[in-house]
Amino acid sequence: MSMQPKEPVVIPAETVRVTRAAFPKGSLATRVRDELGLLFRDEEFADLFPLRGKPAWSPGRLTLVLVLQFVEGLTDRQAAEAVRARIDFKYALGLDLDDPGFDFSVLSEFRDRLVEAEAGRRVLDGILTAAREKGLLKTAGRARTDSTHVLSSARELCWLEMVAETLRLALNALAQAAPDWLVSVAEPDWFKHYATRAEDSRFPKARTRRNEVGLRVGADGMRLLEAVFAPSAPHGLCSLPEVEVLRQMWVQHFHLTGGEVRRRDPKDRPPGATRLVTPYDTDARGSVKRDTMWDGYKVHFTETCEPGIPNLITNVATTVATVQDRSMTEAIHDQLAARDCLPGEHWVDAGYPTAAALVSARREHGIALHGPIQDNNSAQSSTDSGFGQDAFTIDWDNNHASCPGGKTSTTWSNRLSQSGQPVLRVTFSVSDCRPCPMRRDCINSPTSTRPRELRLRHHDEHHALHAARAEQQTDAWKGRYKIRAGVEGTIAQATQRCGLRRSRYRGLAKTSLQHQLTASAINLARIDAHLTGTPRARTRTSHFAALRPADQTIDGAK
Repeated sequence: MSMQPKEPVVIPAETVRVTRAAFPKGSLATRVRDELGLLFRDEEFADLFPLRGKPAWSPGRLTLVLVLQFVEGLTDRQAAEAVRARIDFKYALGLDLDDPGFDFSVLSEFRDRLVEAEAGRRVLDGILTAAREKGLLKTAGRARTDSTHVLSSARELCWLEMVAETLRLALNALAQAAPDWLVSVAEPDWFKHYATRAEDSRFPKARTRRNEVGLRVGADGMRLLEAVFAPSAPHGLCSLPEVEVLRQMWVQHFHLTGGEVRRRDPKDRPPGATRLVTPYDTDARGSVKRDTMWDGYKVHFTETCEPGIPNLITNVATTVATVQDRSMTEAIHDQLAARDCLPGEHWVDAGYPTAAALVSARREHGIALHGPIQDNNSAQSSTDSGFGQDAFTIDWDNNHASCPGGKTSTTWSNRLSQSGQPVLRVTFSVSDCRPCPMRRDCINSPTSTRPRELRLRHHDEHHALHAARAEQQTDAWKGRYKIRAGVEGTIAQATQRCGLRRSRYRGLAKTSLQHQLTASAINLARIDAHLTGTPRARTRTSHFAALRPADQTIDGAK
């Protein structure tokens, strides 16, 4: 299909007349069109289509349909039917009343085009641009960010199902690519074990028998891989995606010992960041956060939080589940800068701020990053009588430190911490530490012969940490930090309205597009609520909790 950019759409007069009569008070779709105008133009998506071919349905309209689909929680069939039958949709899209719309499969095809071109951000950008022009978006004030888990669309598999399904998918792919070759190498019992889905089989209950079945699947997969990578195999079989998944899965779960296939010990498997959890969604990863365990992804929402205007989501970042929040802080700031949505203050939870992030946010973007900083957890700082880092005097100009006993450090060198962050290693002399009368308060193990050693951040990071920790002890900062809690309501709204916590699609790219559409839908809903004067929902408080005296608190209560 090809796409020829069109001029801005004017709503047909008959569509306007009938819509006004049917919706005298308006609807979300009509109010958005009236207040924000044409959100998406065809020329913005011209690169998604070839120059020649059958004319495509307007990509600008399709984009708006995708957003309205998420606003109302519609399936592709329901969204296509709404375009064909609903008057307010025709009004928002600028269509004639007798316009037949399009087949529902067009939405899936258009999403694929958006994914291939990494054009999902254009959807959110279009709404933010329109909101800024109407004075509904102010980004120089405060913003807040939080993340939540997202389950993969593929169902969770037990270990036997996972390896058996991985092998079955590879066999099906090979049966299409080289059927005659596969017949010549397949074992007779393979057709019995792998002709149908693993969930249709009845695996034994006894642990010993289940282990035997797992080793049999492992041996069959190993024989298949040997045949695929043999010189006599047809060219290109080893490059099939299903075969590559089989190879990775077998490397992660099996190994050869004395010529026999054995299951790997859990400690001998790859880290979670590279370990496959299902053959159906190879981008999904398994992760744990406190009591929550899931296979899938993680999404970060950043929103404005200024009075008098709607709180709009200004950035969405989707990652695999194993990416930690602290590694996303600078990436989120860069994405906000690219959108011209940088805030003056950025409020986050304890997972985001690090010393490097505090300095980078201020230096690179002029942002004051606020979030609970982890306390100094060294053994000396955890006791009242111990000498923590604060007890030492740091001379940054001369690169040495002085201890409470008046001794000066002997070495000052650059190192990397356990998390890979650059730190300074400051060491004192053994001859000074061993006879020191304050040794018991200074060194964690009094029987150790090692001298006192400090691990310091570099100058800017060190002072940023100390300043942040001091500020966070004040009542004023604690009062201001309450604003961050509001972003949890945004995640709840996205979960209840758009099904945020389960991916509709498979793969990181498509899941990321889903989250861009979710954020766009939430923004439209909030703009509409602002236009109609709908008050924001209040935090729920039980009747009994409301009776609690003001000077009493409950641990864990918000």
